[in-house]
Amino acid sequence: MLSHQQIAAATRIGMLTRERDTATACGQALQELGGALPFDAVTLLGIDPVSGRHVQIAGVGYTAETSQALAAEFVSTPWYANVVRQELPRSISEDADDPGPRFRHGWFYAERVRPAGFRDGLTGALRHDGRLVGLIHLSTEGADTYDTEARQLLASILPALGVLTDPTAPVAGLGDLPPGAGANLVTAEGVIDVPGRAPAGALQDEAFARLVEVFALSRGLRLRALWPVGAEWHRVVLRRCAVGPGAATRTAVLVHEERAELPYGLSPRELEVLTRAARGQTNQAIAQALFLSPRTVHSHIEHLLRKTGCASRAEATALAVRDGVLRPAPEDLEYFVERAPAAREQGASRR
Repeated sequence: MLSHQQIAAATRIGMLTRERDTATACGQALQELGGALPFDAVTLLGIDPVSGRHVQIAGVGYTAETSQALAAEFVSTPWYANVVRQELPRSISEDADDPGPRFRHGWFYAERVRPAGFRDGLTGALRHDGRLVGLIHLSTEGADTYDTEARQLLASILPALGVLTDPTAPVAGLGDLPPGAGANLVTAEGVIDVPGRAPAGALQDEAFARLVEVFALSRGLRLRALWPVGAEWHRVVLRRCAVGPGAATRTAVLVHEERAELPYGLSPRELEVLTRAARGQTNQAIAQALFLSPRTVHSHIEHLLRKTGCASRAEATALAVRDGVLRPAPEDLEYFVERAPAAREQGASRR
């Protein structure tokens, strides 16, 4: 029967899922876990979403290097498959009661666990939103420490640890995405799928991928724009964020999109002219860039003013920037990217 102390520790671990600083919360979760289950060492590992490697987020008695090296070996063993397959965490002392190969009789126990002085261990798979996101492993020098009750207690805590370990869970903005919006997280190392979301189709466009790359380098906070995806137009938003477990945390760009008609009945060419006007180009400069005559550009300006209901070119460009009625190129970002107030002032002084 669980003690009051064990129940209280499990409850406090569950409450840590509300913390924004998940790295610190993971360390606190292991401290609380020590009040519920005995261990001489413990490691909490998250799966890096880009490399697929297990990365230590928090640990007691395990260095990150040791823990990650052991995990890299462990995932290639049949015992890892048993851990992932079963809802109830596996323990060395209860190994005889579980189907599959006996861990005590394997090379990993003989060559890695036993020489380190550990006689019992308890390993659980961490999941969030139906995805495998990491592992937790407890080790103890005492034999026969982790019985069925200990396994059941850890199983009750695994969902909270899964939330803390999921690298996408703390990403700001994911919970605010419009229903049906496609989304991805883009890092310098690769593109990460967002749980429950279709991929952002705009990322298949090399020009848009370049726009995201320049945005990431700009240190901007947000960019709103319109972008063609196949025969359709999508409203796209780029946001700076951080993603990844523990030491693997990296800067990322959250890209999300949803289908939208061009606002105000604008044509693609009028949108292009409006974007260039919003960055301060004259009619002559726009005409040269788009291989049009100045008269044609003037006509486009008149049409978009009438469609948007704006009384002046300045009012139309203010509307475009305010509402993201833009189709920017990478070289336009310095004019349109949203920054923190201090960064905006510094950028203005440099220009």
